[in-house]
Amino acid sequence: MRIGIVCPYSWDVPGGVQFHIRDLAEHLIRLGHDVSVLAPADDETPLPSYVVSAGRAVPVPYNGSVARLNFGLLSAARVRRWLADGDFEVLHIHEPAAPSLALLACWAARGPIVGTFHTSNPRSRAMIAAYPILQPALEKISARIAVSEYARRTLVEHLGGDAVVIPNGVDVGFFADAEPAPEWQGDTIGFIGRIDEPRKGLPVLMRALPAILEARPQTRLLVAGRGDEKEAVAPLPAAMRERVEFLGMVSDEDKARLLRSVDVYVAPNTGGESFGIILVEAMSAGAPVLASDLDAFVQVLDGGRAGEVFANEDAEALAAAAVRLLADPLRRKHLTERAGRHVRRFDWSTVGADILAVYETVTEGAGAVAADDRSRTFRLRG
Repeated sequence: MRIGIVCPYSWDVPGGVQFHIRDLAEHLIRLGHDVSVLAPADDETPLPSYVVSAGRAVPVPYNGSVARLNFGLLSAARVRRWLADGDFEVLHIHEPAAPSLALLACWAARGPIVGTFHTSNPRSRAMIAAYPILQPALEKISARIAVSEYARRTLVEHLGGDAVVIPNGVDVGFFADAEPAPEWQGDTIGFIGRIDEPRKGLPVLMRALPAILEARPQTRLLVAGRGDEKEAVAPLPAAMRERVEFLGMVSDEDKARLLRSVDVYVAPNTGGESFGIILVEAMSAGAPVLASDLDAFVQVLDGGRAGEVFANEDAEALAAAAVRLLADPLRRKHLTERAGRHVRRFDWSTVGADILAVYETVTEGAGAVAADDRSRTFRLRG
């Protein structure tokens, strides 16, 4: 099958949507499909062979964060050229409502379109106000996917219609088979995310750290991600700052090794999350998970049975839960075993099959409509 996938966010700055699209494309290619991904990217960015650059993106405030998007006449021309060159049997557009390549592709495309909605934002006045502009494009979508119940709810409340829920996928085996790193083992807490994006929650974890270190002075916090490291540790007493180790941006291999190594993985995110792919990666690697009680996180953690949760933005609750987990290896072992069973539903072997089933449904439907049109034309001519 010839499949075109549109990524709305810049390939230069990795994020959950980009990782999902990358892994989906590579899964489909391994199955023998012909896949092309269109994404914003700077000219000097090294791209996989299946990715086509639509040009440089610009930072735009979006969904409580800053997204790097691509929009304009030049982008529209590149979208049309990519669509013409690809002659895709199905087009898969991620975040069709985002003011980026996704919306341009919706406007320009012909044929079966699948849209995946990642955003969870139940109070988006901007999305409601933009609906009259978005409606003509969104009506062209043949099938809708939401990555979680909360993304589905946002879609229903703001744009109407409905969607099938198919979660983000993870190569469970890749994380489960990673080798732990001895230097990252032993009374370690892990955090992976953009340091300078408040909604990722590192400031909450930093506020909790003094209480954790008071109870367990040997604990280390390992932080992977880009951002201002000095600013991140500024709230800590000077003597405690040495207990925080910044790893910078890490490769996928090192991320898996980190998650395989830590005693507890903490996800203190404060909002704007529709899924929580890092939780699935951590569970796949066998890391006991402690997360804020965002609705999407609780769902990913099987209602709190595959990981522990604490009250969102409550540093004291985070500290108390972390100290309990660090002191209780049997509890950590139980969480790891429960998560190991639960996480299988997110493996690409399952998620990829579900997405392919949607592709097949819309292409078969388009074929049936085309056949009816040809039959009707023949009868009229006859």
